[in-house]
Amino acid sequence: MSEGPSASAGRAGNGGAGPDLAGAGRAGANLAGAGRAEAGQAEAGPGGERPGRLTRRRVLGVGVGGLAAVAAVGAGAIELAARGVLPGRQLVERLDGACSVAGPPPVFSAPGPSVSGTFYSRARQREVGYMIAWPPGHQPGAPLPLVVVLHPFGADHLSALTGMSPPQALALRVGGRPLPPMAMAAADGGPGYWNPHPGDNPMAMVIDELIPLCRRHGLGRRAIGTFGISMGGYGALLLAEKHPGLISAVAAIGPAIWTSYGQASAVNPGAYVSAAAFADADAVTHAHTLDGVAVRVACGLSDPFYPGVQALTRVLPPGAVTDLSQGCHSYPFFIAQEPPSLAFLGRHLTG
Repeated sequence: MSEGPSASAGRAGNGGAGPDLAGAGRAGANLAGAGRAEAGQAEAGPGGERPGRLTRRRVLGVGVGGLAAVAAVGAGAIELAARGVLPGRQLVERLDGACSVAGPPPVFSAPGPSVSGTFYSRARQREVGYMIAWPPGHQPGAPLPLVVVLHPFGADHLSALTGMSPPQALALRVGGRPLPPMAMAAADGGPGYWNPHPGDNPMAMVIDELIPLCRRHGLGRRAIGTFGISMGGYGALLLAEKHPGLISAVAAIGPAIWTSYGQASAVNPGAYVSAAAFADADAVTHAHTLDGVAVRVACGLSDPFYPGVQALTRVLPPGAVTDLSQGCHSYPFFIAQEPPSLAFLGRHLTG
C-alpha cells in the first residue's frame, strides 16, 4: 500500500472521464464515464474511438443540424442512441430540452486535505487506486463519519463524482451553508457493476479493505454512508442492501437499475456473470433490507433507467426520499443532484 498527498482539488477529480464546471457543453465527457453504464461500452469503441469523443466520423453521422444539440447535450447522447440504448424518442427529448435542469451552479469553500495512493486488493486480485478526503477545517486523524463513493462505469476513484473532486464535494455550500463534517473515500472497482465476478469482487474490496483502511484513519467508526451515480448509484444501493447493519444512509443518482437479466446482458454482457448473479444482486428484489437505512434516490424522467428506478421506488421502505423529476442520464441532472444528495447524507450521518 502506498499513500501520498492528493493532487490539487482543482483537478476536479475526473481523471479525464468526467466533465469539469466549464459548461454543460462538456456533458459528453461525463457520458463517456458515468454514461457508459447505459451503453455497456468498452474503453474504446469501433475503430478505436473513445466513447464520448466527437470525431469527424461522428460529426458526419450527426449532421450539421445536430451540432448545436451535441454542444448542449454531449456526443455521448448521440452515441448511446446509435447503440440502441437511448431510443429515438429519448434522443429527441434530449434535443428539445428535456435534459435541461434549472439550478444554481455549485458553490465551494476552500477544500480540505486528502490522501491518495494504491493498495493490493485480495478481493480484486490486483492493485487498486484510492482517495480519502477530509472536509474543510479537519485534518487526517479526525474521527468523522464516512461516505464511500462508488464510481460509474468506465470511471475510477478520481472520477467517482460529476464535475468535482471528493475534496471539492466536501467543501460544497448548500443553501449558503457548509455540509455537515464528514469524510469521503473512493477506490477503483472496475467495470463489473460492483457485484462479484470470477477473480474480482469489488464489493468485498470495499467492505474488507477500503473501509478498514479508512477506519485506521479514524473514519467511519460511528457512521458510514454510500453514494454513487449511474453504476455507482446502483452499487451504493446494493452495498447498503447487502450490509444494512454497517451502512446507515445511501444516496443514489440515476442508479443503473435494469429490470431483468436479459435486459442487462443485452446492453452490457459483463455486468453480471449469470442470471443467478443478477438475481442475487438485484437492487429491486432486495430493497426490503433497506428498512432502517436512510435512502435518497434521484432519477430523471428521461433517463433510460427510469423504469428500473420506478420499480425500485415502489418497494423502498417507508420514509425513503425520491426525486423523480425532469432530466436525463447526463451531466446537468447529475451535477444538480449532487448537493442535495450530499446534504441528505450529512444530515443522517451526523445527526
